[in-house]
Amino acid sequence: GGGAGGEGVQKKGGGGDTWGGVMGRGLPFFGAGGAMLMENARHPYPVVSLFSGAMGLDLGLNEAGLRVAVSQDIDKWCVETMRRNDHLAIEGDIRELINDAPGCEFFLRASGIPREALFAVVGGPPCQSFSTAGKRLGVEDARGQLYQEFIKVVAALRPRFFIMENVKGLASMSANPADKQSKLVLETILESFKAIGYHTVHGILDAVHYGTPQFRERLVIVGSRDGEDIFLPAPTHFQRHQNPAMRWQTLGSAIGDLKDAGPHAQFSPAVQRYLALLGEGNNWKNLPKNIVQEAMGGAFESGGSKVGFYRRLNRAEPSPTLVTSPIQKATMLCHPTELRPLSVSEYARIQKFPDHWKFEGKTADCYRQIGNAVPTALGRALGQMLRSVAQGDAKVNAKRMRGTSVHRKLDSVETEDWGDDS
Repeated sequence: GGGAGGEGVQKKGGGGDTWGGVMGRGLPFFGAGGAMLMENARHPYPVVSLFSGAMGLDLGLNEAGLRVAVSQDIDKWCVETMRRNDHLAIEGDIRELINDAPGCEFFLRASGIPREALFAVVGGPPCQSFSTAGKRLGVEDARGQLYQEFIKVVAALRPRFFIMENVKGLASMSANPADKQSKLVLETILESFKAIGYHTVHGILDAVHYGTPQFRERLVIVGSRDGEDIFLPAPTHFQRHQNPAMRWQTLGSAIGDLKDAGPHAQFSPAVQRYLALLGEGNNWKNLPKNIVQEAMGGAFESGGSKVGFYRRLNRAEPSPTLVTSPIQKATMLCHPTELRPLSVSEYARIQKFPDHWKFEGKTADCYRQIGNAVPTALGRALGQMLRSVAQGDAKVNAKRMRGTSVHRKLDSVETEDWGDDS
């Protein structure tokens, strides 16, 4: 059982050789040294992360004071990224890992978390099959089934809480697209969590409301084993606000001070020719009328708003949702003033990764890792919510509420639509 590049079990610090892997098959991961194992065992909020990618969600949870002790991914470059940043990573297909060890103890053994202390299991099961940008094959696609593996790990480890995130398309996806009567995948997932004894809350959150300089909607499901009063984190950033620190963050504020753009992909000469005619915030609709059809090709006749074609971003607004490559025709992410796509460093800034975070792989691998990530600021809000619930201080209880209609209105923020995200 070799690891990335056939290195086998990679050891880091003492104690890395104390664990034999699943069923004698050496699991490739950086063995946690004694000090790390001890810190994991002592921490009040230790977390196991699945489908961790480039660790956007994990970094945000850590910022909130939780401790992601071990992360897992099947993608070699994601695992290399975790290790390059000195993080304990288990590489492998979650289906095989669970098949070999249905009790999932290997997560606890590798990280030193005592079973009864496990605070949360978190992760975003790969979701292309539910994406509104994809073809929505849904549960028929093997990738659409991976939420079941997430549920299995929660059932085996029984953490106090879990956070499962996914693309918003999952919320409206039917379990069997061929059958009009079939129920929604989301209902099936919520029923499964209920069956293993977890109370859940769920909803679609937009990362722009939590300080991310990007519109990015995700479905979030939060679960509690002990029926605690979990909630979706209240927005902290608004389209209109008197305090500048609480307004939506813009693309300009995120990338304006980057001295060196660093590595980036290239647009083809043909695409560059058209982009050169467009100013900041423009797209295909702003091309000279006589060349629009030629520039758009087959897409000219197709329906839809096509906003992403020949799109030059605007520094005064939040970025559109980052995708796994900035040079795709229908979801182009061209720099506001330069004739190039957003760079890897700019991608990372827009997802709120710290500047010291290193991404492994070729440029395309780095774009993919960052484009698939949960923005760290959304992770932080979710982590803060779990901590406040655990500490029992999320809510100020007051006997007397004056002006109740005002309070009621503010109390419903979680369900209100804050500004126009179109």
